Amino acid sequence: MPTLDRTRLKSLTEREQKRFVDERPKSKAIYERGKKSLLSGVPMNWMVKWAGAFPPVVREAQGAHFYDVDGHRYVDFCLGDTGAMTGHSPFATVKAIEEQVKRGITLMLPSEDAVFVAEELQQRFGLTYWQFALTATDANRFSIRLARQITGRAKILVFNWCYHGTVDETFITLHPDGTSGARRGNIGPPVDPSVTTRVVEFNDAAALEQALAHGDVACVLAEPALTNVGIVHPIPGYHQALRELTRKYGTLLIIDETHTICAGPGGYTRAENLDPDFLVFGKPIAGGVPGAAYGFTQKVADMILDRHSLEDCDTGGIGGTLAGNALSLAAMRATLAKVLTKEAFERMIPMAERWTAGVQKVIQDFGLPWHVTRLGCRAEYLFSPNQPKNGTEAHDAMDFELERFMHLYAMNRGILLTPFHNMALMSPATTPDDVDYHSKVFRQAVRELAG
Repeated sequence: MPTLDRTRLKSLTEREQKRFVDERPKSKAIYERGKKSLLSGVPMNWMVKWAGAFPPVVREAQGAHFYDVDGHRYVDFCLGDTGAMTGHSPFATVKAIEEQVKRGITLMLPSEDAVFVAEELQQRFGLTYWQFALTATDANRFSIRLARQITGRAKILVFNWCYHGTVDETFITLHPDGTSGARRGNIGPPVDPSVTTRVVEFNDAAALEQALAHGDVACVLAEPALTNVGIVHPIPGYHQALRELTRKYGTLLIIDETHTICAGPGGYTRAENLDPDFLVFGKPIAGGVPGAAYGFTQKVADMILDRHSLEDCDTGGIGGTLAGNALSLAAMRATLAKVLTKEAFERMIPMAERWTAGVQKVIQDFGLPWHVTRLGCRAEYLFSPNQPKNGTEAHDAMDFELERFMHLYAMNRGILLTPFHNMALMSPATTPDDVDYHSKVFRQAVRELAG
């Protein structure tokens, strides 16, 4: 398939869309009903981006599978876009939640579980002190605030096409002329993000140094590898350069492991021996219950406490009424101790290797100008022959129409991928049969595209 027949793609998409609608009357009815009380008929506006005419409405989920209200069974490779990387409703987490609900849900007081979780995170990631939030977005925000207070600097630095949840400062992109501005789709930014943020391409150490040399950057907020624009791996030596340059210019380094926890129980940080000042971990930490954590070094803790005021410590934009609640901490303790374990990753990563090999075989057999890449138990294919080195290259390889067709084709055959890109995530419950079924359906889709 040297070139893509867009007319054929459109025809196939229309066929698949009709099948999707015809086979999901109950989901359609609930969606239509929801339009009267939910914006666009969905509880979160981005849910309209699912490839179907409406999202399948879920009836129940367990492990690596779920059923919609029309009775269709799906192999779930989306897994809540990492939030359910544990698999849906893992037994140990559910048991801990059931027991904690009876004892109290939220108290604004510490539980012993908080100490256990902090000690476990110390062991996994190597940072001394930990605090809790409800989302990784908040954990990132809190870390940024602390970095600004410590350094006395206003700006942060991120990488082009990064992912850090809904942190305002991160919705910024580079323009072709080298200037920067609000990312397309950024809703109501409070200020032009170029006021708060410097942005450079990932893997470009020279551009990074040039941006840091201004002396006004409080922190670099970095994914160890880009993940939400397709997987973009760091080139050899880049993380060493990032750490050396941030120290050279007095800038703190925040590593966001929200997606890259897929690399292992200690994330990319432990797998590759990174040395951040702050580290953020959210999404699957509590098995799907809202929860997140951010850690920092002894040196950072000392600087925080030097500026600590007991009278004012409840007004600084750090924390929240429900942050560190007893239910989230009980779920975190069970998930870390019994679900997201070393043994679980030893099952999950080989499943991602198998998924990658299956997709690669189809790409080779049909001579597609595509590629597939992997990070731990996360894998993804992109519509370009070469692996991208930065966010712009990855973004330019995206094909919205083709992507929607591949997702819709898979959904109609009982496979769910992440809606924003072609990502598949493995859970401890994912089986070789689940992976091989995706390879089969992927081959069928490509064969139909090729005609």
